[in-house]
Amino acid sequence: VQLQASGGGLVQAGGSLRLSCVAFGGIFSNYAMGWFRQAPGKEREFVGGINWSGGSTFYEDSVKGRFTISRDNARNTVYLQMSSLLPEDTAVYYCAAHEDSGLTYGYNYWGQGTQVTVSS
Repeated sequence: VQLQASGGGLVQAGGSLRLSCVAFGGIFSNYAMGWFRQAPGKEREFVGGINWSGGSTFYEDSVKGRFTISRDNARNTVYLQMSSLLPEDTAVYYCAAHEDSGLTYGYNYWGQGTQVTVSS
């Protein structure tokens, strides 16, 4: 499967942004989907994940209550709705996929990343 993320941009602190990730070349509902991010000088970190049906999600502590992951299997798309953005959310955001059951690990397909910049 190939993944293409989009929707990044520049937003003021406190604002919102929605990222999208479209999957090509696979049966989308076979995959758990995740979002990761990498800030300058830091390692890539898990943001959140969603299971194949959308019925189960898991988030990294710092984004709980601010970010929401959803998916539309008919559109082969997963979304990351980000609200109450903070300057420390600035990073390149990546979507990822895998066919196992875990939501926080095991991702082996990656998109190209989309830049999110939050100004203070």
